[in-house]
Amino acid sequence: MLMAKIPKKVSERLIKEVRTFQRVLNRAKDRDVNESDTVTIVTDILSNVLGFDKYTEVTSEQAIRGTYCDLAVKLDGKLRYIMEVKAVGINLKENHLRQAVNYGANQGIPWVVLTNGIDWEIFKIKFDCPISSELVCSFNLIELNPKRQEDQEKLFLLCKEGIVTAAIQEFHAHVQSVNRHMIGAIVITDPILNAIRKELRRISPGLKVTVDEIEQIIIPEVLKRDLIEGKLFENAKKQLKKTVKKTQPKRKSVNNKETIDSIDKAEKVP
Repeated sequence: MLMAKIPKKVSERLIKEVRTFQRVLNRAKDRDVNESDTVTIVTDILSNVLGFDKYTEVTSEQAIRGTYCDLAVKLDGKLRYIMEVKAVGINLKENHLRQAVNYGANQGIPWVVLTNGIDWEIFKIKFDCPISSELVCSFNLIELNPKRQEDQEKLFLLCKEGIVTAAIQEFHAHVQSVNRHMIGAIVITDPILNAIRKELRRISPGLKVTVDEIEQIIIPEVLKRDLIEGKLFENAKKQLKKTVKKTQPKRKSVNNKETIDSIDKAEKVP
């Protein structure tokens, strides 16, 4: 998942401390502790698990437009992410996210974390008009296996060492490119459709099939409806088109023109 290597010292810390806090969180859940006590647990997680100094790098005194966010993480004097913490027994909801996003947007901080101690959701704020956000990563701290590489990588996104190495930015760039929406957008470009047509004709010599026929099968029957009708799919097509134009040499290549034309055509498909 990540290209950044997790230092051995960090890996050992995660294995040891996550187990400890899984027990703490289970007990807190059984006792149905309030929000204030959950904030205390989360502060200890930021310190013991994620490696921050809770006295100098974690604060609950970050004022935002006359109010205070639950927690803010600072490194080298700069805000790195803002946290909205709910009681351990409260399910995370959309209105909780709006509050966290408002905090982040008002401070110009692109990263916000919504948590109840057990469930953790990392969001990237999009400073568009209107302000919006996208879920970058989520995990359940109780269900994590701290010895599992993939689970350690999720935690590393919020670790002090991960912040220093820009792990979360790298991960975000990766998931923007390697996801089902982008892959779906690539599949319906002419170069890929032509490759499929070639393979079909190799399987059945003399077969008469057009790229349009293949596309009309792929879009409604191969790609899932929730993929092709969602906003993320539209964004992926726009990103792909922009990338193709950016990498296109001054002397337009046939392949790039085919790709752009096929993306334009796909955008018109209902």
